[in-house]
Amino acid sequence: MYGTIARLHVRPGAETQLQEALAAIRSRQAHGFVASYLYRMDEDPDVLMLAVLFADRETYHRNADDPAQDRDYRVMRELLDSDPEWHDGEVVWSSPTS
Repeated sequence: MYGTIARLHVRPGAETQLQEALAAIRSRQAHGFVASYLYRMDEDPDVLMLAVLFADRETYHRNADDPAQDRDYRVMRELLDSDPEWHDGEVVWSSPTS
């Protein structure tokens, strides 16, 4: 698997809108999408960490290059105080949920 972890500084009061935007992105059903998780940080509730997983590097980059993804990003960016900090990489270990 391959994906990204992003640090997001959400505008005060915009977290619900951000969650709705992420749900809309998910409903697009991008090829190779596996899962996404949004964490609210204890030390600063306006800081969120977004983890997004794809089947492999190819499907991740195909999604990143999709004009629909760019439109989705621009909607999300309007809800943030600053540009996200992106950290892309390969998943080298995971623990099964069952």
